[in-house]
Amino acid sequence: MKKKAYLGIDIGSISTKGVIINEKNEFLAECYLWTEGNPTQATQKVLRELEKQFDADAYRIAASGTTGSARKLVGSMIGAQVIKNEITAHAVGTTTLHPDVRTILEIGGQDSKIICVENGVAVDYAMNTLCAAGTGAFLSSQAHRLGVEVEEFGEIALKAKKAAPIAARCTVFAESDLVHKLQVGCPKEEIIAGLCKAVAGNYLNNVAKGKKIVSPVVFQGGVSKNAGVVRMFEEQLGMPVLVDEKGHLMGAFGIAILAKERQDEGEFSFDVAEMEFKTREITCGKCANHCEIICVYRDGMLIDSWGNRCDNGAVRQ
Repeated sequence: MKKKAYLGIDIGSISTKGVIINEKNEFLAECYLWTEGNPTQATQKVLRELEKQFDADAYRIAASGTTGSARKLVGSMIGAQVIKNEITAHAVGTTTLHPDVRTILEIGGQDSKIICVENGVAVDYAMNTLCAAGTGAFLSSQAHRLGVEVEEFGEIALKAKKAAPIAARCTVFAESDLVHKLQVGCPKEEIIAGLCKAVAGNYLNNVAKGKKIVSPVVFQGGVSKNAGVVRMFEEQLGMPVLVDEKGHLMGAFGIAILAKERQDEGEFSFDVAEMEFKTREITCGKCANHCEIICVYRDGMLIDSWGNRCDNGAVRQ
């Protein structure tokens, strides 16, 4: 008899993450890749990669869950039993690996968040989704301007004797400041260190404003792989900041755990990766709401829809 496994997918604006875990919350398969503006195709690529790592002779996918900005769409695609927001998923994933965590810092591609935890439960949070200043996308654009791979930022920043002051509260101001620093001959490593310091400062002054940051602190998201930003957080907070090697997968890990705990099994097949999915947006004119209804089709057949605020806009499947 095959053992049970659980699938979790986290679909963000920049990256899509997928994991498969067993009953003991151990990783059986994992994948991280760019969304590239197409969550449907990104999910299918993730599923193909997970299938390569998955031992189908020993395990079966008993339940699945989705989180992230496209969680509803992808949840419909894979027939997920659980669809939850990123705050819940990240909190569950992190507290499972780090039961004593009190503060979770997360900086992703285009947004960032802070989650305050007490006794293993998220009690407060804040998100910054209005401006990309200080996120992964911001750092990537500055790396391109400097002719440096963003993956090298952390290593270069740690070599700097000091951090050049960069105004990173706004992307436009940061870029003009960066250009000025280059024009006056400021060393590139000091500018990069300044960008890392500005990212940490921008986060603490905006996303974390008014929040009590208590140790132990865990830093997640793609930017957590930047050692320069980690160092700047530790300097500004005056406390250690832990970066888990699986930190970039915490949302997917957390939603997989929630799917397991739901104990609501469903059918799942990796064949989803080869099916054709399309979405259509329909404006309902049957009442004054004029709801924009999203319809999802699999191989030409309607499988799900949402967006209607009354029964007039219900789309029959």
